[in-house]
Amino acid sequence: MTRYGYPGAPAGRDEGSSAGLFAMMRSWAAGIIVLAVTSYLHVTYIQGAFASTDEPESFGGELLLSHLPNAVAIALAVWAAARIHPKPYRDSRARHLIAALLVPVTAQLVTYALALTTPWISLTALAVFLSVAVLAVGCTIGLCADRLQSGN
Repeated sequence: MTRYGYPGAPAGRDEGSSAGLFAMMRSWAAGIIVLAVTSYLHVTYIQGAFASTDEPESFGGELLLSHLPNAVAIALAVWAAARIHPKPYRDSRARHLIAALLVPVTAQLVTYALALTTPWISLTALAVFLSVAVLAVGCTIGLCADRLQSGN
């Protein structure tokens, strides 16, 4: 067995080398794929089937049709990215959090940037609060699922 625990790993490289970045990039790719697929399924099947208008009429309807599926998508993306992150690099808590959380946080920031540059979308304080709460809940659930599965 080599230093990093998998066959073919370079024996003389330190943890700060490009192998660590490549491991994070694999995690980010997994997170992007899972987030894209779950978001597509959410928009196509959940909102398309149940939403008769552009916006739900009640807070409960918006919670069920928008925020709850978003939390599930974020949790699955975080869980997938965290599970793909290999063992020698996941021992560093900071690197593991960056590998697991960068994709959903970046997607949230891109959504805010698009909302600010689009004139017909109003970004209210309640919308920002709810989206941050959904992001926090999804990230927490995804990290907890990874931690439970890894046995830590």
